[in-house]
Amino acid sequence: MPSIRLCPSILNADYSRLDEEIARVAAGSDYLHLDIMDNIFVPNQTFTWPQSLSIISQSPLPVDAHLMVADPQIQGPLFAEAGCASVTFHFEAANNPRSIISDIRSNGTRVGLAIKPNTDFDQVRDLISEIDMLLVMTVEPGFGGQAFMEEMMPKLSKARSYISTIPTPHPWIQVDGGISPKTISMAAKNGADTFVAGSAVFNADDPLEVLLQLRLLASNSGA
Repeated sequence: MPSIRLCPSILNADYSRLDEEIARVAAGSDYLHLDIMDNIFVPNQTFTWPQSLSIISQSPLPVDAHLMVADPQIQGPLFAEAGCASVTFHFEAANNPRSIISDIRSNGTRVGLAIKPNTDFDQVRDLISEIDMLLVMTVEPGFGGQAFMEEMMPKLSKARSYISTIPTPHPWIQVDGGISPKTISMAAKNGADTFVAGSAVFNADDPLEVLLQLRLLASNSGA
């Protein structure tokens, strides 16, 4: 069974007291998920560059940056240089994904490749052996709090089946969007091992209790 990793997304946190919000989840998390949106690739805008630098430098957790931006060839290496443990960019925004992968990894950073719901796994199959993580979006990127798209499970299963055939170390498979105690088992059964959860965690009275529940459910349901 693959190891389970939980990555709470601060997209759904209270920005006015971000330090406290991160501290509330740190003990039960593996990474802090940082969503970067530019209002071009997706119709929303989140953290500025100075805000991102502050979060990356002060986070007690390693930062997993998800770049929903139109210029990943520029921003990918910048976030890697800033100290992120992992930087994920979108296949749909990349003119030369192999070059971006190389530039991010040159900083000693893990590289993730994200695909939107309408992007088939076969479009990125040839890149899988070159990345550290595949992010299968289970909502349309751009906003938190959306409903989990169960129809993404065949794509997730296809990704897991292929990844299990390639040489180790196998890339992680992350899911992002609508992950909660009601949906995480389904995602784990279909092959995910790394989970982004936002509103389910930060809107809870006891985020650590929810994280513990999520980890247990995923561990008991892993592909």
